[in-house]
Amino acid sequence: MARTWLITGSSRGFGRALCEAVLESGDNLLATARDPGQLQSLAARRPGQLGTAALDVTNEAQALAAVATAIRTFGGLDVLVNNAGYGNVGSVEDTSIESFREQIETNLFGTIIMTKAVIPHMRERRSGHIVQFSSVGGRLGAPGRAPYSAAKWGVEGFSEVLAQEMASIGVRVTIIEPGGFRTDFAGASTSLDSGRPEYDAVVGKAARMQQAYDGHQPGDPSRGARAILEIVASNAPPLRLPLGSDAVAALERGDRARLEELTAWRALSISTDFPSDDGSA
Repeated sequence: MARTWLITGSSRGFGRALCEAVLESGDNLLATARDPGQLQSLAARRPGQLGTAALDVTNEAQALAAVATAIRTFGGLDVLVNNAGYGNVGSVEDTSIESFREQIETNLFGTIIMTKAVIPHMRERRSGHIVQFSSVGGRLGAPGRAPYSAAKWGVEGFSEVLAQEMASIGVRVTIIEPGGFRTDFAGASTSLDSGRPEYDAVVGKAARMQQAYDGHQPGDPSRGARAILEIVASNAPPLRLPLGSDAVAALERGDRARLEELTAWRALSISTDFPSDDGSA
C-alpha cells in the first residue's frame, strides 16, 4: 500500500533527491517549498501522485495548511520529513544575533513547528514516521558553525524526547545525520565569512575547506535518499542514522573522545554526590 509523505525543502539538494526517490517508489508525496513554482518539473512527471504547497517552515499557519493539504489530497499522512534548513559559516563574534536567530528559527523551530502540526493526525491514526534531518554538526561542534550546530543539537535533543513520547502512540522518529553530500548546501546555499584574522586558523580554515570540498563530497544524494526509504520501510528503524562514510568516521572519533574524557574525570564527577548513609564519599 502506498504511503503518503510530506517533505520540507523539496526544491533542491537532499530534499529534491528524496522527493524523486519517493515518487519512483510509487508512494504519494506533498512536496513543499517557499516557492512551489520550483517544483513544477516534479509535478509534470507524476500526475495524481504528487501535490505541491507553498511552505515557510517558520510559519505555523502554513505548516498546518500543508499538513491539511496532504491529508485532504491523499486521505492521510504517513511520513513527515523535516529536511528544510541551511547553515552559514562565520565566527561567533562576527555572526550577528539576527543571523543566529534566523538560522535557529529555520533549523530548529521550523522542525518543531512542522512536527507539532503533524502529531495530532498521527496520534489519531496511531501510526506514522517523523524523519528529522540533523547533521554530523548536530553531534559534533565545528568552528564557524555555531548557529547551525546550536540548532541541530537542539533538533537532536528535541527528537530524542519526541521519540520516547511518540512510541506510546505507535509513531516512529528517526534522526538523519548526513556528512558531506554533493548538494548545494556547501555552495550556493551557504554564506561564507572567513572573519577577522584572529580566527583565521579555525574559522578561515573552515571556510576555505568548505569551498574546496564543494563538489567533492563523498555522499551521493540519490543513495542517501534510498537509505531513508529503507529505514521508513523497516519494522524497527533506528533512532539515529548517520549517512556517509565521513559521518560514521567522525561520529566514531567523537564518541570515543567523549567516553575517554568521561572516564578521565569520572572520579571528580561522582564526588559531588551527598555522602552515602554509611558515611563514605
